[in-house]
Amino acid sequence: MYYYYRPGRWGRWLAVLGLVVFLVIVVFGGMLASNYKHLGTLLEVIHLVRTRYLEPVNATTLVDGAIRGLVKSLNDPYSVYLDPGEYARLQEQIRGSFGGLGILVGIKEDQLTVMRAYEGTPAYRKGIRQGDVIVRIDGRDARGMDLDTAVSLMRGPVGTEVKLTITRKGAPQPWDVNLVREEISVPTVEGRMIPGKGIGYISLTQFTEKTPDELESTITRLKKEGMRAVLLDLRNNPGGELRSAVKVAGYFIPRGPVVYIQYRSGREETYSSEGKNLNLPLVVLINRASASAAEILAGAVKDTGSGILVGEKTFGKGIVQTVYELDNSAALKLTTARYLTPARHDINKKGIVPDVVVEQEPQAQVDLQLERAIQILESRMARAA
Repeated sequence: MYYYYRPGRWGRWLAVLGLVVFLVIVVFGGMLASNYKHLGTLLEVIHLVRTRYLEPVNATTLVDGAIRGLVKSLNDPYSVYLDPGEYARLQEQIRGSFGGLGILVGIKEDQLTVMRAYEGTPAYRKGIRQGDVIVRIDGRDARGMDLDTAVSLMRGPVGTEVKLTITRKGAPQPWDVNLVREEISVPTVEGRMIPGKGIGYISLTQFTEKTPDELESTITRLKKEGMRAVLLDLRNNPGGELRSAVKVAGYFIPRGPVVYIQYRSGREETYSSEGKNLNLPLVVLINRASASAAEILAGAVKDTGSGILVGEKTFGKGIVQTVYELDNSAALKLTTARYLTPARHDINKKGIVPDVVVEQEPQAQVDLQLERAIQILESRMARAA
């Protein structure tokens, strides 16, 4: 609609808007016929803001605000209107390279929480660490903020500054941290051999387009180092790109369904493993912050009996968002489907219960979940021998 706006020509702009509303009514007929009064109220509000508000308001600002309000009315924290800048940053996230601070964040107990600060990055050098809660971003209240908005506010052009207000358990009060954005290319896969065990420890921090290739390289290296069992760590993994998770699953489960995607229309899609299964003893670590694509992988491992899940019940995000690119270089990220595990379990708002429950105290000096996983793998390796 803003394409037709010309400054100082409110009458023409309103006429065009009215024509658009009329066309919408024609197209959607019965659905909107009963709401004509609300449409009239919308036009009235726009007119009042344009003519009576203390400061001039750009038409684009009004349209963007209306779109955001429409999407927000869904009461779905995962459906978001992304302006051109936010959409560009989402694309950077999917590609795995961006201008940012070097932290992985998630929503934990309704708070924007640091899941990890990567070594050598601005956040790491400033002392930000796992478990810190971000309460403000450049003075903007982060409580109740959706994850996409928070990430988009923290990312931006290299060399620009951002101020985070941090709270930490045990700290007397919040404090401000000023950071300068740098080019961040964060690996999503880390791997090492656990000394003297023959166990390859592989950590997946999120799923991007780079993750399958990174995983393949890591597996190749660990095999050369004598890997005879796999400990896959999905703790604090907030998810990411669906197809990436499916490709990754192919290394750990046999050929067959990884996930079923069900749409409102009743249409269903099946995403399947290519059958690159390593056929090695496998334990997967999960916790309350393992979500979305991480749950797809964990659910596939559990349902196919390919490994043992150890840790805590997962977050429970069993829905899928589709990103629709719009004509103005913006995008709409909209919840369009639910997913089911290979055994057709719907885990949305339920989570995945591990085979072996091990609670981990946040301040514990020992990683109890990791130790239990190693014990299980050693037992399985001994039986196999």
